[in-house]
Amino acid sequence: MDNTTEKKLKNPLAAVGLSFIFPGLGQIYNQQVRKGQMFFVIAIILIVTMFAAVGFVLYPIFWIYNMYDAYKDAIKMNIGDIQPG
Repeated sequence: MDNTTEKKLKNPLAAVGLSFIFPGLGQIYNQQVRKGQMFFVIAIILIVTMFAAVGFVLYPIFWIYNMYDAYKDAIKMNIGDIQPG
């Protein structure tokens, strides 16, 4: 048995699916916990601002960006462009 570390690939569609459920979950799946926590907090703030009408415009834009970011980062991790963390 050799001592090489096996890189676990991320599933970009799983990252998108988790981000679809709630912003930040896809980033946490990608092991970008701080980024995921930040996205989670931003999503909560935008949901609260929906009562002031601003969130109705900003939240969908942020939600779509969040899914794109999770997908993009999962692919970049798989090819080694970025490291988890």
